[in-house]
Amino acid sequence: MSQRFPTVGRSLVILHVDDDPMNLRVVEEILTAFHHRTVKVGSGAEALERLAEQSFDVVLMDIHMPRMSGIQAVERLRAFPGPARHTPVIALTADVSRHPDEYLDLGFDGYVSKPILVSRLLEAIKAAAEPKQAPAASPYRINRAV
Repeated sequence: MSQRFPTVGRSLVILHVDDDPMNLRVVEEILTAFHHRTVKVGSGAEALERLAEQSFDVVLMDIHMPRMSGIQAVERLRAFPGPARHTPVIALTADVSRHPDEYLDLGFDGYVSKPILVSRLLEAIKAAAEPKQAPAASPYRINRAV
């Protein structure tokens, strides 16, 4: 029996932020298999630079990175002027000390735990890329103020 994975219905441009090159490679393999394009950066500072220059459909943000954590990067992104601050950001982390709702309260639009399950990652991306008109009871996203 083959597993059906959630799909968005279009190809997305996804910024993946992680200081571990292996994580960047694995996630890129997953996303390209589902016809998404990835841009990979290794730090929160690089992510903010790219977000200032280019639009992305979704950002996948590692939480624990040196110099600037994913949490700090999201705080700075949400303070940006203009539309980039509304880019959906999904937290990626192996940290079990926080409840997933805490990441939502910190400005993230979704949460995926590591090790990453393909189905969870794709569901979180779909929820972030296709927000519903009415508030949804989803563990993967919250509504963003526009």
